[in-house]
Amino acid sequence: MAAPFVPRLRLYQQWLAEHRNLHFDSFDALWRWSTTDLSAFWQSIWDYFEMASPTPHSAVLSGGPMPHVKWFEGAQVNYARQVMRHVAPAHAAGMLAIVSEDETGRVREMTWPELQRQVASLALCLRELGIERGDRVAAYLPNVPETMVAFLACASIGAVWSVCAPDMGTAAVLDRFSQIEPKALIAADGVFYAGKALDRSQVVQELRAALPSLAHTVVLRSRFAAERVADAHDFDTLTARDNPAVAAFEPDYLPFDHPLWVVYSSGTTGLPKPIVHGHGGILMTLFALKCIHNDIGASYAPNSWGERFHWYSSTGWVMWNAQLGGLAGGTTICLFDGSPGGSKEAPDWTVLWRFAARHRVTFFGAGAAFFTNNMKAGVDLPALQAAGHDLHHIRALGCTGSPLPDEVQRWGTAQFAAIGTPDIWWCNISGGTDFCGAFIGGNRELPQVPGQMQCRLLGCAVEAWNEQGQPVIGEVGELVCTQPIPSMPLYFWGDEGDQRYLSSYFDMYPGVWRHGDWLKIGTDGGCVIYGRSDATINRHGLRMGTSEIYNAVEALPEVLDSLVVDLEYLGRDSDMPLFVVLRPGVTLDDALKGRINTAIKTALSPRFVPDSIHQVAEVPRTLSGKKQELPIKKLLLGQPIEKVVNKDAMANPACLDWYVAFATARSSRA
Repeated sequence: MAAPFVPRLRLYQQWLAEHRNLHFDSFDALWRWSTTDLSAFWQSIWDYFEMASPTPHSAVLSGGPMPHVKWFEGAQVNYARQVMRHVAPAHAAGMLAIVSEDETGRVREMTWPELQRQVASLALCLRELGIERGDRVAAYLPNVPETMVAFLACASIGAVWSVCAPDMGTAAVLDRFSQIEPKALIAADGVFYAGKALDRSQVVQELRAALPSLAHTVVLRSRFAAERVADAHDFDTLTARDNPAVAAFEPDYLPFDHPLWVVYSSGTTGLPKPIVHGHGGILMTLFALKCIHNDIGASYAPNSWGERFHWYSSTGWVMWNAQLGGLAGGTTICLFDGSPGGSKEAPDWTVLWRFAARHRVTFFGAGAAFFTNNMKAGVDLPALQAAGHDLHHIRALGCTGSPLPDEVQRWGTAQFAAIGTPDIWWCNISGGTDFCGAFIGGNRELPQVPGQMQCRLLGCAVEAWNEQGQPVIGEVGELVCTQPIPSMPLYFWGDEGDQRYLSSYFDMYPGVWRHGDWLKIGTDGGCVIYGRSDATINRHGLRMGTSEIYNAVEALPEVLDSLVVDLEYLGRDSDMPLFVVLRPGVTLDDALKGRINTAIKTALSPRFVPDSIHQVAEVPRTLSGKKQELPIKKLLLGQPIEKVVNKDAMANPACLDWYVAFATARSSRA
């Protein structure tokens, strides 16, 4: 009989008791210690995960106020070294590093030694090409093992990584890469997505022509490209070496705050923010979030049962970085490269579930929209199970990207109960690209309340502040973090005097991180995110997050999607239009409008009944799936479309034409 599974948060508490003589009678007490004695907490994370440095750190934390702080000054680390420490034990236990599959059905498995060999081979080749510490390497790659290898090779030699997904157009990619002046480009010349082969060779040529800083291009060649990219190095050739130099290679030790990667905000206006994170800060936050709170350990550990971690993402979303983080924890990661919902011609929301069954995924993560689409599409997991797709290995469901409606969580729980997993754990998290982590998340041993996240994370001094800047419990307020965490940005690339960095997070409360979300913290410590604070509805003096309205409206079977904006501005009376996407064949008539209004009255308040309801084909969304409330609000308030939204940062820019016409007609009537 297998030994009982012990949650990793409990194992960490046991370690604190044994090695620090610290005893806590509740999670709340542990959290309060972690956010008031920052040096002791983060030192414990360093020691618990056996971080090593050839030089000692002078202090865990120094400086201040935020963001002018230093972490583990004097220590030297490397993200890739942390990954490679797992090679020997994982290989000895017979565990794989990466399992991958794509839409064409190609399945690949990569062992830990093979991962180490390919990383070393590519790292040495990059050095020979003249890539040095601090040089930027831009990547235009899909969610495949080669992308993981490329990142680790860059990190190994101190190059700074930045990736965009191949579903992004040339202009959107250049908006990002042109800011960081990369010395090398690693790009795929073709991909396969949603049932279609997509040639990207021309985009690669356009990127090369528009980035004068490039000295080298490395191409991951596919069978989908119409033409061969000339004068480029072949990725497979650069990773093919297997000689004594490759065997002896070790990643460089780097300063704790050496830049690791540049990620980008979604950027509704202007150029996206190029956010720089450091090797050490990312590792420390990764340990606290992924390993302790998400309860994901090394696959070879006695308490892991052969962990296999999957979080569906493209390389353009920060959850790709989170999935990559599985390797740093010694976990087998499972990558799926393709559409989670099949193709437009043949929609199929069982794709990822069948993938998870084939590869024995234990932690299954995705965006909130994925689970909502599953419920709307009538996905039947018991039927899948009966057809031979064994989902019993899944013990946790991760969710982020937007608030998860409580009815969707109840649906998912019922689905897993019906296949014999009544205790499925929902690890709902909320954080951001900004600090590549989460502020709020899960604790396997706390009660689960649908629609609510279980707790504030260890080390994250998160509060909800009212309009007077005072912390409140049981009320909706601004989400702030009053103490620094290691993975907060080092800086924005090219941001002279940190002006853009400071204005992004510290303009409202100097020295306190303002995240831009509405948050309610319950008396039990549970948390609910109500959407972005800059797109919140303030209706006749009552404040409400847009997600509350979406939960009410989208619970109706006729409504697939919705968008609401409040046009109260500079003393104008509130005018709140609601836009709805309806099921095929359904038309917005007076009866349906009445049902929508009744749903809002019943779930929220008559104050939030919209002034008008309009049927639309699509709701505008960013590349990471977020509804673009603020740009549509600005458009309807009279600003030109080119000033309020970056179309290249959108998943569906063509839908904007309808909103522009609507705004024009509305303005004419006014």
